[in-house]
Amino acid sequence: MKLPFKIDLSERNCVVTGGAGVLCSTFSKALAQCGANVIILDVAAEKAAEVAKTIKENGGKAKAIKTDILDEKSLLNAKKEIIREYGIPDILINGAGGNHPKGTTTNEFFERKDLQKEEVKTFFDLEREGIEFVFNLNFLGTFLTTQIFAEDMTKKDDAVIINISSMNSFTPLTKIPAYSAAKAAISNFTEWLAVHFSRENLRVNALAPGFFLTEQNKELLLDEEGNYTERAEKIISQTPLERFGEKEELIGTLLWLVGNNSAGFVNGNVVPIDGGFSAYSGV
Repeated sequence: MKLPFKIDLSERNCVVTGGAGVLCSTFSKALAQCGANVIILDVAAEKAAEVAKTIKENGGKAKAIKTDILDEKSLLNAKKEIIREYGIPDILINGAGGNHPKGTTTNEFFERKDLQKEEVKTFFDLEREGIEFVFNLNFLGTFLTTQIFAEDMTKKDDAVIINISSMNSFTPLTKIPAYSAAKAAISNFTEWLAVHFSRENLRVNALAPGFFLTEQNKELLLDEEGNYTERAEKIISQTPLERFGEKEELIGTLLWLVGNNSAGFVNGNVVPIDGGFSAYSGV
């Protein structure tokens, strides 16, 4: 991977949750290219191991640990293994997240006639199971992971936490109320943590990606022939740069925020990387 610029993360220990995913695997590879010891935490053990293997084959240092971020015992076991092998983490990327069909409505707008249609899932049909899954994965997972790792990180003088929010946190998208609410919570929580840990020099910021094609959303954005769906066309029409983002375009902001020489006075910020989507009023 060609980095936009490099920073020196030699001997820095970076923990990345959800590190087997499309975006966070890219984060992991970029951090490793800067010299960091990258520890990939993911419930998808095989995929995480593949990411770690790729990093090592390219001269980097990486380890994959199967971890359920909603299981405190699993997080504690991962923490013990990391500290035993590497020491206290310097950087924590809270990247695990996602949406769920049971937290998604069929249509953008509610109409009473839809209540009579079995094939249409309205707001009133959303299942608690789906809402809890989305909120727990995105918010509670970030909360618990931070709680487990941050105490030791406060012992260092220059530790950094990066959360993953979304442009949903600025303007909620239609159809996905649980995901939008969870990401809004992440943005608020980022600001709260930044203030809370400021006396111990633990900086907390967040990335807020716009639309990037990933395994999670490609079925919504691309049809069977690989063409844009109606929803994708609508997104592009509201994005001033008129395209989806490339995952590598997140790396520059990530490296800027984790670098204490470049962003040592940047704390409590949620940075949009969305091609202007959150800035555009539509007219």
